[in-house]
Amino acid sequence: MLTHTVEEGPLLNRFRTLWDEIAPIGRDERSDGYLRYALTEPELRLREWFRAQADERGMPVAEDGNGNLFAWWGDPDASDAVLTGSHFDSVPHGGAYDGPLGIVSAWLAVDELRAAGVTPTRPLVVAAFVEEEGARFGVPCLGSRLLTGQIDAERAGALRDAAGVSFAEALGARPAGPGPALLGRFAAFVELHVEQGRALIEQAAPVGVATAIWPHGRWRFDFTGEANHAGTTRMADRRDPMLTYAFTVLAANKEARLRDAHATVGRVAVEPNATNAIPSRVTGWLDARAAEPETLTGLVEAVRAKAAERARRDGTEIALTEESVTPLVAFDGGLADRLATLLDAPVLPTGAGHDAGVLAAHVPTAMLFVRNPTGVSHSPAESATDADCAAGVTALARVLTELTGPAVVD
Repeated sequence: MLTHTVEEGPLLNRFRTLWDEIAPIGRDERSDGYLRYALTEPELRLREWFRAQADERGMPVAEDGNGNLFAWWGDPDASDAVLTGSHFDSVPHGGAYDGPLGIVSAWLAVDELRAAGVTPTRPLVVAAFVEEEGARFGVPCLGSRLLTGQIDAERAGALRDAAGVSFAEALGARPAGPGPALLGRFAAFVELHVEQGRALIEQAAPVGVATAIWPHGRWRFDFTGEANHAGTTRMADRRDPMLTYAFTVLAANKEARLRDAHATVGRVAVEPNATNAIPSRVTGWLDARAAEPETLTGLVEAVRAKAAERARRDGTEIALTEESVTPLVAFDGGLADRLATLLDAPVLPTGAGHDAGVLAAHVPTAMLFVRNPTGVSHSPAESATDADCAAGVTALARVLTELTGPAVVD
C-alpha cells in the first residue's frame, strides 16, 4: 500500500508557495474559516489567480458560458483531452482545502510533467468549476450540472442568493446551458480532493482512490402556522411552526440512524424572526445521504410522513420541495482499479458530492483523496499536511501521465 509522503524538497516548497498565495483570500478572521461564495469578490480574485497561473504556463483559458474555467495544454479542438481540477467556492466558514487543493495540485502536476520533460500526446486541461458547494445559489455542482445539462439553463439563471441577486446577474449573462461539444472533447476526468472522513487515517495512507459517491440530495421543508404574541397567546391556542420544525429535525436524526444513513438540517429561516413572537413560518433544509438509492428514498419519505403527522397535531401546515438530488455514482470501475494499482493506493467510497460525480455520467471519471488528519470537513478544522499534499501532487502527476497517453520525453 502507498505510504510514501514527500517530507522535503522542491515539490513541497512549490506547494507551500502556491498555497500561501491563495490562503488569505476570503478568510474570515473571527472563525478562521472561509467565505468564498461563488462569483463574489474572494472567488473572483481566485479566478484571476487561476488565469495568472495559466498564463505563466502558456495555457490559454476558455470560459464555457456557465462560469466554468478551462486552461488548455494542447489542442483545444481535440476530442481526447484529459481533464483535472476542482472548485474554489466554499460553504459558510468552511475549510481551506475543500476544492482549492484540487486546483493547486493540478497546476503543480503540470509542472511535474514539464520538469520531467514530458509532453502529453493528448491535451491536458485544468478546470475551475463554479458554485460546487451551492452555498450562494442553493444548488450544488451548479457549474458542472449546467455543463452536462442536468439543470435547465433558465432555471439556473433565475436562482437567487440571500440578497436577491440571480445567478445570471452574478455571471453577467444568461447561462449557456449544456455544452455537448465541449464535453465531447474530454476522454477522462480526474479530481483530486481532500478526504472528508477518516478512512485514510485508519489505513495509514496519504492518498486513496474513490470508488463511488453515495446518493444524496437537498429538500426544503416549509412549515407555516400563525404569528402571534409570545406573552399573551396561551400555549393551547398556538399554531407554532417552530414546534413542527423541531420535531422534524429530531425525526430526521432518528430515521437516519435507523438506516445507517446521514441526515442534517444545517440551515433554517424564521419569519418574523423576533424573540417575542411566535413564528408564522419556518423553513428548514434537509441534507440526506445514504449508501443505496432505496434507503435515501425511504429516509426522506419517513421524515416527511412524521412531519406531516406532527403538523396535524400542531395545527400547522408543511410543504416539501426537492431542490436537488444526485443518484448513486459509481466511478468508472476499470479506471478506478487501474489508478489504484498504479498508485498502490487504497480504494474507498464517499458520502460527499463532487463535480466528479456529475461528470461521471458523461465522461470516464476518477477521484483521488488526500489524507485529512482531523477527518473534519466543511469546517476550519479541515486540514492536510504539506507532505501529504505533495504526495497527492505526485500521485496526480503519475495518473495524468498515464491517462494522457504514451508520453513524448524531451
